[in-house]
Amino acid sequence: MVQLLVSIVLYFVIFFGIAFILNMLLRKTWLMAILYPLVVIMIVDDMSTLEYFKNPGIAFSEAYSKFLSITPADITILMAGFAGAVVSGIVIKMLRKSGYQMF
Repeated sequence: MVQLLVSIVLYFVIFFGIAFILNMLLRKTWLMAILYPLVVIMIVDDMSTLEYFKNPGIAFSEAYSKFLSITPADITILMAGFAGAVVSGIVIKMLRKSGYQMF
């Protein structure tokens, strides 16, 4: 149970930080929230991204089966990461509205 709570906080903070830095540097507020499904695919499947181009049929079917086998705890942790990315976008918007300009 403690590991679940630590993982939730960790994913939230990590993706908040990554999204915040991307928002500051690229000035695209919702970029990380849009790219997050790709990050989840790279986290959940245990194969190289090139496999999707080399053997797409096998790669997609294997990725689909891996997605079906994730547990509710994993879903909760991954949703915490998405929440961190979304909250980062909200914070950046509020900061820009308040007059702060990052880079």
